[in-house]
Amino acid sequence: MGAQIAVLGSINMDLVAVTEVAPAPGQTVTGQRFFTSPGGKGANQAVAASLAGAQVTMLGAVGRDAFGEELLRALAGKNVDVAEVSLAEVGTGTAHIVVDAAGSNSIVVVPAANGTVTRLSTRHREIIARSDVLLMQLELPVEVVAEAAAFARASGVTVILTPAPVRQLPDGLLADVDLLIANEGESLELTGARNAQDAAGILARTSGAVIVTLGEQGCLYVGAEGRLESAARRVAAVDTTAAGDTFVGALAVALAEGTPVADALDWAGAAAALAVQRFGASSSMPTRSEIAAFAGAGR
Repeated sequence: MGAQIAVLGSINMDLVAVTEVAPAPGQTVTGQRFFTSPGGKGANQAVAASLAGAQVTMLGAVGRDAFGEELLRALAGKNVDVAEVSLAEVGTGTAHIVVDAAGSNSIVVVPAANGTVTRLSTRHREIIARSDVLLMQLELPVEVVAEAAAFARASGVTVILTPAPVRQLPDGLLADVDLLIANEGESLELTGARNAQDAAGILARTSGAVIVTLGEQGCLYVGAEGRLESAARRVAAVDTTAAGDTFVGALAVALAEGTPVADALDWAGAAAALAVQRFGASSSMPTRSEIAAFAGAGR
């Protein structure tokens, strides 16, 4: 049996506009392409983990609308168990994304149904307790994230949290987190530090371990294994939307399977490098065999 991963998080439909240059405030620009793609940080991480080889259960909510139906089909099509995704009486969450010619993106998220997940159900607790890893982000109400982290910690389940979007965290939440994975901007905002190295050290004092992702510069780990740096692979990025979530999902699988931290960081970095070479969120994520082939090819 493979790694068992529960993902408590957001499920959105991404509405993506591709343009040469992203508009400045008050400016209108002409786009080259528009498409929709299943997304939400929770759903993205669930798909990434499933494609990387885990058995994944999604915990969250969608609306009783066409987007919700499409998202549930898309998740199930990636072998993610959606039996415990609830149907809310409000619309499905959406993310409005602008991608420029350099592959950079800006995003506006409208939570909608995601905001209805405020407490753990009995079934949620059963699924979390039997999992190896609980993956979470901050696109659901923070109170349910804190509740789930405390329950998972008490149940001996590894808790991995992506603090995005950054917000004020409840007292004690980070103490229930085994691994915090933040990008550079998030780490600086959470700590007030001037650089990622200092931020990682500060965050590692309150959570079990910390990874700060640095885009083209790779990532930095601070934890029980000491301070490790993992370089990024050099690729031509076309869309970085799913890079972080791909990294997190693949890393969770590697760690759940007992892979040493340094090797797990390299594996997850290879997965993210593949994702940025394709458009879309979950649609850009690589399979386990693709990751293995790319990681084995070196840098």
